[in-house]
Amino acid sequence: MFSVSCYNDFMKKSIYLILDNIRSLYNIGSMFRTADAFGIEKIYLCGISAYPPNRQMEKIVKTSLGAEKIVPWEYHKQALRLIKDLKSHGVKIIALENNVGAYCNTPLQKYKPTYPLVLIVGNEVKGINQNILKIADRIIYIPMSGKKESLNVAVACAIAMYFHSAFKSG
Repeated sequence: MFSVSCYNDFMKKSIYLILDNIRSLYNIGSMFRTADAFGIEKIYLCGISAYPPNRQMEKIVKTSLGAEKIVPWEYHKQALRLIKDLKSHGVKIIALENNVGAYCNTPLQKYKPTYPLVLIVGNEVKGINQNILKIADRIIYIPMSGKKESLNVAVACAIAMYFHSAFKSG
């Protein structure tokens, strides 16, 4: 569970990241590296998301380039419990989904974040669990012009991390 001793950290303009049920270790490594680049405070790895140390750690390390040693992280088996705990401490719950099938969603460019917040990305195929979407403060998506309906989860997460980091700075 979320530690109350961490509460003061959440009072600043902090951005946290939840990776829920991410299958690909390469995607996890990429998101660690991007989280470091954009000053993400902590990554929460949940569900089936692999976490260091892992027998296939070389796949995470290959794309993270050591960021898994720099960015603080925790593993939580149940993302929903963690999210409810964070929300009870005043952390805004922001779910990043594609525009297909999600409800009450906002295009990234029309969204004005408030902090502290946790950005949630979900499984590469199934997306974010519906129970998590129901309690999110906001569901955001990245509008796309092409024929494909979604981006790679690590790419979409990178765009959202950049947006939140730039908005916080500017």
